[in-house]
Amino acid sequence: MRVRALGLAVLAIGALVAIWTASSGPSTRPLPVASPIVVSSAFLYRSDTLRRNETLSHLLGRSNIYGAELVHVVDAAQGLNPRRIRDGKVFGFRHTYGDQKPDRITVRLGDARTGDDRILTLARDSAGAWTGSTEPVLWSVDVRMIHGVVESTIYDAINEAVPDSVLPEEQRYYLIYDLADNIYGWVIDFYLDLWQGDRFSVLYERLTSPLGDIRYGRVLAAKIETRGIENDAYVMTDERGGNEYYDDGGLSLRRSFKIRPVDLARLSSRFSSSRFHPILKRRRPHNGTDYAAPPGTPIKATNGGTVTRAGRWGTYGIMVSIRHAQGIETRYGHMSRLAAGIKPGIRVEQNQVIGYVGMSGLASAPHVHYEILRSGRFRDPRDLLDTEPGQPLPAERSDEFHSVMAQYNALLNALGPQLTAVGPDN
Repeated sequence: MRVRALGLAVLAIGALVAIWTASSGPSTRPLPVASPIVVSSAFLYRSDTLRRNETLSHLLGRSNIYGAELVHVVDAAQGLNPRRIRDGKVFGFRHTYGDQKPDRITVRLGDARTGDDRILTLARDSAGAWTGSTEPVLWSVDVRMIHGVVESTIYDAINEAVPDSVLPEEQRYYLIYDLADNIYGWVIDFYLDLWQGDRFSVLYERLTSPLGDIRYGRVLAAKIETRGIENDAYVMTDERGGNEYYDDGGLSLRRSFKIRPVDLARLSSRFSSSRFHPILKRRRPHNGTDYAAPPGTPIKATNGGTVTRAGRWGTYGIMVSIRHAQGIETRYGHMSRLAAGIKPGIRVEQNQVIGYVGMSGLASAPHVHYEILRSGRFRDPRDLLDTEPGQPLPAERSDEFHSVMAQYNALLNALGPQLTAVGPDN
């Protein structure tokens, strides 16, 4: 049966061939031939880096660009200031094969520090004239997750949880700074309030570019335990396009006063009715909170108000005193110097730099001594922070907020706490 079936199949194919031959006959048309690919120019690509103590003329001279042509190239390089190029800047060069001089130069303007996301391209035409053009770097956004447990500090936990390939060290600093200052800076002291075993989850945006850059974007949502109490934060965009964070009840995390006057500084001494003074060698009240930081670290006003004192004042050394509403005064002591324009009578805003960390006055190490007085009496700064509620989200945005919160919670709760970084390790 199998042989018979095979024979029938062969006969059927033969019949089809006969029909096709009878109907069309042998073709006399030539087979199509593609046009030849003509290579008019072959290019070589290379890169060069501005070295230490070099100028742009040194770098371009290595590409045979100097004299009057160098001037023309610099004139065409709009947005590139030759006097302010930092060493380490990378330039790309394209050469026509056999030509020792490039016909195209590319360089990135600015960096993560300046926020300038443009590529400058300098092109040489057949007459030897140079022209310049810029185009933006296009960033892609993806969402990443961090889960972790505090063993020593949350800073160490985040740095251990996120590899450089997911978010470089410098960009992790921006994420940690955002959490500690811009999001929870009014309600959580990351050095004082977090205990060993406290858990945290952070949902954040990561930006990547075709050039291989990786940057931190913003936090979308976070859950941070403080002694077992969960502190939630969800982002909402305000009318100016800024990021505002609210807890699960729709109350803003912002308060009148921020917890600390210096960013990411270590708490070195707390408010106390009796503390052993390291210089006087005796016990006496410590009416403020000390934050240790490197000399020159900016000191910021914890709330807006009017400066009542600025300059040297006894054991405080160089200090600033600010009067606020409701009979509250804040003091910032042991500065190395005042910020420009800080003097009695001027108005300052929350987060405005008023001076810099030092050890003037009665101090044994660089730090800022931060005090709060209410009606002339010294108060523990946390007494004021813990009693003030945040402002509620506008009622007309309530439905929007609850929808956003549900989406973020679904992502935050989708993964177990054992997972530290989500997404491909690239």
